[in-house]
Amino acid sequence: MEIKSTAIAGTLESSDIQITISKNDNGIEIDLDSDVSKIFGKQIKKVITSSLNSLGIENAKVKAVDQGALDCVIKARTFAAAQRATGTAEEPVWEVF
Repeated sequence: MEIKSTAIAGTLESSDIQITISKNDNGIEIDLDSDVSKIFGKQIKKVITSSLNSLGIENAKVKAVDQGALDCVIKARTFAAAQRATGTAEEPVWEVF
């Protein structure tokens, strides 16, 4: 899938993560803002990357502002933002869940 526009999912509330996805030509680049990035940063980036890869997205710029989200929340927010960015929000790919 190809990113068509910039899209956001999530909030800045506690235990959530805000994911912003936009176009990129250099693979998946993740800018992570998290108070726990030294401990959980690699895992957060891994969940975001694998979620995008499962949707067939190979190029995306991701800004993630983490407020202590669990992996399942990170995955859900990434899917929501990706589907909005690719214009497929009305056609969910249930197999990736």
